[in-house]
Amino acid sequence: MTQEITKSAPSIEEAVDAALEELGVQADGAEFEVLEQPGRAGGDATVRVWVKEGYLDAPEPEDESEEDPLPVELTARPREELPELTEEELDHIADTAVNAIQSILGAFGIEATIDEYEGDEGEIILDIVGGELGLLIGRHGKTLDSLQTLVAAITSRQIGHRFPVVVDVEGYRGRRREKLEDIARRTSDRVSRQGRAVKLRPMTSYERRVIHMTLREDRRVVTGSEGDEPFRSVVVSPK
Repeated sequence: MTQEITKSAPSIEEAVDAALEELGVQADGAEFEVLEQPGRAGGDATVRVWVKEGYLDAPEPEDESEEDPLPVELTARPREELPELTEEELDHIADTAVNAIQSILGAFGIEATIDEYEGDEGEIILDIVGGELGLLIGRHGKTLDSLQTLVAAITSRQIGHRFPVVVDVEGYRGRRREKLEDIARRTSDRVSRQGRAVKLRPMTSYERRVIHMTLREDRRVVTGSEGDEPFRSVVVSPK
């Protein structure tokens, strides 16, 4: 399986997302290097993304029954356990990320409050709340995705390692993910009921990953992606 790839896209976030989807891993299972920044004249960003050492190592399943292999989106799923950190270390990571966010907001003249809480899988979630913050979200969340990439890169560089920090704006990312998860589950029900594949509308690489991850444990269906950007879609098929 390919463990390193170079991708280009209009933004750093889109390039990283495209690479993660092709590698078949989540963001916390990979590292990346920006080879070329997006140009003001419309030039693409270029990134090199590679899978963390040991991320794909997983114990062999005990069930020896023969089954068709699952697509890459479903097989490369083992999650790296988060390191055991003290409260002081976690506070340091959160403070570093908050400072990065505040610096970026200050450059735009934006004043906001950042609420901090722990996610379901131990990640640090930083939710920016305040006045008119639509600028930080952008169309289909693209600006927020770029902000996420930038803050993650700054934080990782300053603390010396990667730790999952999620940047949100007034709960937008959570609502967006819930909607996609609902679409995934309803599509799975439809596919299993009708016995035929369903092709979803074109989605960004982030949206496609949410669909793949939501249905990864669903034994009734299998997911894959087809088409070229920006019209690439998830196809949900019966097993």
